[in-house]
Amino acid sequence: MIDTPEEARGTLNGTAVRTVLPPAETPAAPKPSAPRENRLRALDGLRLVAALMVAGYHYGGRDGEVVQAWGTSPRHQFPTLHHLFAYGCLGVQVFFVISGFVICMSGWGRPLRSFFASRASRLLPAYWAAIIIVTAVFALPVVAYKTVSPSDALVNLTMLQQPLGVDRVLGVCWTLWAEVRFYALFALCIVLPGANRQRVILFCAGWTLAAAIAQGVNEPLLNMVLMPEYAPYFIGGVGLYLVHRDRRDAYAWGIVGVSWLIGQHYAVQRLWHAPNPEFFSNRSSYAIVLVVTFGYVAVAAIALGWLRWANWRWLTVAGALTYPFYLVHEHLGWVVIKAYHRTLHLPSYGTFLATVATMLLLAWLLNRFVENRLTPKLRTALAKPRP
Repeated sequence: MIDTPEEARGTLNGTAVRTVLPPAETPAAPKPSAPRENRLRALDGLRLVAALMVAGYHYGGRDGEVVQAWGTSPRHQFPTLHHLFAYGCLGVQVFFVISGFVICMSGWGRPLRSFFASRASRLLPAYWAAIIIVTAVFALPVVAYKTVSPSDALVNLTMLQQPLGVDRVLGVCWTLWAEVRFYALFALCIVLPGANRQRVILFCAGWTLAAAIAQGVNEPLLNMVLMPEYAPYFIGGVGLYLVHRDRRDAYAWGIVGVSWLIGQHYAVQRLWHAPNPEFFSNRSSYAIVLVVTFGYVAVAAIALGWLRWANWRWLTVAGALTYPFYLVHEHLGWVVIKAYHRTLHLPSYGTFLATVATMLLLAWLLNRFVENRLTPKLRTALAKPRP
């Protein structure tokens, strides 16, 4: 029997002997786990900037149903700024670049169940609340805007209303459909087999090539899955996360560069048109490229640590408000604009600022009473392993 870790007893030719064993090796202290990356608060601030860009577009950079809220076209409400507001739609492209960065960062080293739980719990509580609120408000007799049917409103809770051809409750939900497809591709190709640099590079290169082929053959199924028009922004964000991990990674910079070249092409192709008085506003192709470039450069500056100094706590609050603000600002903004401008007779610019402030307040309420309460519970329920 072994008496101590250092000695053992036995016999040799019937004589008891004591054998001294070498000291047992002291177990090595466990290596400290890699510290979690500090929250990139500048990224939260950039999210809010992108959301405000989109709000500027919806309130003052286009015609459509917002005309009913103002009483006249926003070009008459904002004779000087409506040209600038028209570029606010490019905030969506900025969002997609941010999303590529964030999803790669959050999915790296995370099991599939945890990744799914994180994404679902982040998106669904505020989204469900926004669907219910907008449907209820539009159903009021005093609101002139038409609500969707009860059946369509229920389908909207699934986030699958677009491929199912169902009327949308939220105008901005088309971007969430793009996000969901990106999450699915990333989960299947990266999270499920396990994230590493080589796999992510192959994913970015393969998606870029496949999206270009889908665009060339114009096959509807491939276009729906591969999203040629939006893929460059997600891929560029993923490439920038690789840059964040290693700023000298030539492959990562190559991914970013190619994505920017393709992304600016799609933005110009979609948003530029020859000067025509029939259109709301004539966007310059140079300005479109400049705004797209701003999105890539801003995320690159964060990835490289150049904006590490922007570490103010209020930016975290801004980041928390961005998603619920984005969900509710358009349709409910129409109702608020009409109340402030045509009922209370606030001037145009005062109405614009008051509407943004009101939507931020509603976003804060959604974050505090919906997201903060339901997100942890939903995440725990989805991440809990089942026997």
